[in-house]
Amino acid sequence: MITIIDYGMGNLRSVAKAFEAVGVAVRLTSDPKVVKEAGKIVLPGVGAFGDCMKNLKKLGLVEVIKEHVAKGNPYLGLCLGLQVLFTESEEFTLTKGLDIIKGRVVKFPEEEFKKQKLKIPHMGWNSVKIQKETPILKDISDGTYFYFVHSFYVKPDDDSVSATKTEYGFEFTSMVSHENVFACQFHPEKSQGDGLKILRDYGEL
Repeated sequence: MITIIDYGMGNLRSVAKAFEAVGVAVRLTSDPKVVKEAGKIVLPGVGAFGDCMKNLKKLGLVEVIKEHVAKGNPYLGLCLGLQVLFTESEEFTLTKGLDIIKGRVVKFPEEEFKKQKLKIPHMGWNSVKIQKETPILKDISDGTYFYFVHSFYVKPDDDSVSATKTEYGFEFTSMVSHENVFACQFHPEKSQGDGLKILRDYGEL
């Protein structure tokens, strides 16, 4: 059973349906007591970093998520669920994150991207370069394409947490894997068969 955290933001139903499509049972909840008892959790999301942290705090979920990870239980973050793992984000105003992974969330450089004729947000299909072996990438080949929609990217202090990197103007971390923590900047639930493989393999951990 996968517990998907509902904090009022994100495409929860599409994530739930994607897990169900690969035979993984899910439950959606915003109840910290239910999350506390969960074996595996998923934090999906689209939108603003600050709003996400505000909602997690309001629902009493911040410490519960941090405790879950500290106990060694699996965590999967999708898009915004990756970014809030980090120490802080510079989106709109400097905002503290969960600080589970040291580093910062920063915006793609607008002026530099204009010179390269690249658009922000980074939207559409792009490939990943696998940096290290990790359980939820065991069925994914180097160079596989996934679907992205984001204007900000993560900069880990320790690059060893980077499981994949992606080229868009420059190379950035598109997935992290550290012990029991896994998180993708791309959207597996929107990435067809290869995205479903990632969700299936997380469900089988």
